[in-house]
Amino acid sequence: MTTIRTTCPSCGDVELTVDDVGLEMAVGAEEGRYRFDCPFCGATQRRPASRRVVSVLLATGVAYEIVATASPITEEEISEFTASLDGEDWFKDVASFD
Repeated sequence: MTTIRTTCPSCGDVELTVDDVGLEMAVGAEEGRYRFDCPFCGATQRRPASRRVVSVLLATGVAYEIVATASPITEEEISEFTASLDGEDWFKDVASFD
């Protein structure tokens, strides 16, 4: 069985199995984050995963998921959108978004 060694900031070095680790990737990205629940304190940890780490984790059979990378909508974007609804052609403008 493959053992993955990493570190919990609270507990120190931990050993995990492939089933204990998950990989989070964005569409088209070569890097990502891996996550695990510390077997000692139970805290969920997320760590950056370089291209090399991603390659090793995938080769060992770690499951991955594609995650969204969009940032939350800002107050400014909401204000711009609501202001655009005041125009006569607001529906045409909204319908043109793909």
